[in-house]
Amino acid sequence: MNNFKTAGIIIIGNEILSGKVHDVNSYYLTSELRSLGVDVRRISVIPDETEIIGMEAVRFSNKYDHVFTSGGVGPTHDDVTMAGIARGFGVKLAVHPVIRNFLNARYENNLTSAVLKMAEIPEGAEVYLEEGMRFPVVSYKNIFIFPGIPEYLRDKFTTIKDRFRDSVFYIKRLFLSVHESEFAEILNLVVSANPQVQFGSYPIQGKREYRVIITAESKSEAELNRAVAELTGRLPAEALVMVE
Repeated sequence: MNNFKTAGIIIIGNEILSGKVHDVNSYYLTSELRSLGVDVRRISVIPDETEIIGMEAVRFSNKYDHVFTSGGVGPTHDDVTMAGIARGFGVKLAVHPVIRNFLNARYENNLTSAVLKMAEIPEGAEVYLEEGMRFPVVSYKNIFIFPGIPEYLRDKFTTIKDRFRDSVFYIKRLFLSVHESEFAEILNLVVSANPQVQFGSYPIQGKREYRVIITAESKSEAELNRAVAELTGRLPAEALVMVE
């Protein structure tokens, strides 16, 4: 079943773990990646600690095709994502000339040590700088390093997202007027018989027309249609409100 690209997302920041800031970046990335045909397998939220960042970055890098980090990028004391990734992979931080030149132009050659810190990236990392970017995108191996500010993350991801595009997921939604307990055995049988299709069952509150939405997704449109036909054929006719 897993013959498609996978991704892991690492959200970095004490402000997320302490409840000071609401994380919207993982939702955005997951939605965008799904629309690109990439299957997000795990989301991790970790503190601004270099050792933890390094261990998580290595673990995700080894396990998933693409890794996306958010947060911990900037000039202040708690911006340690670059240092954490470098530590995890056993490389040094080095000032990248492209980023240094970018900062020179932006700050009119008034580079303080705090500003210059933003040019330090893991040795061997790649830099992507497109016209209109507020700051370059940095990647190390299969890890793409984004800021935590949602607007900045969205701007950067939009610029490079086509490089992650894979074959699309096909999806169908079934709206049912009965409780999950009334069709669970039927759904379980269909799930077992159709390993190429991902099913989800979600109870809905506050809708008179339906009580549950079942989603079915697959990279194969034929497999999806076959599985949905089997499921609708097994369900009681009065239970199915609509399919879209």
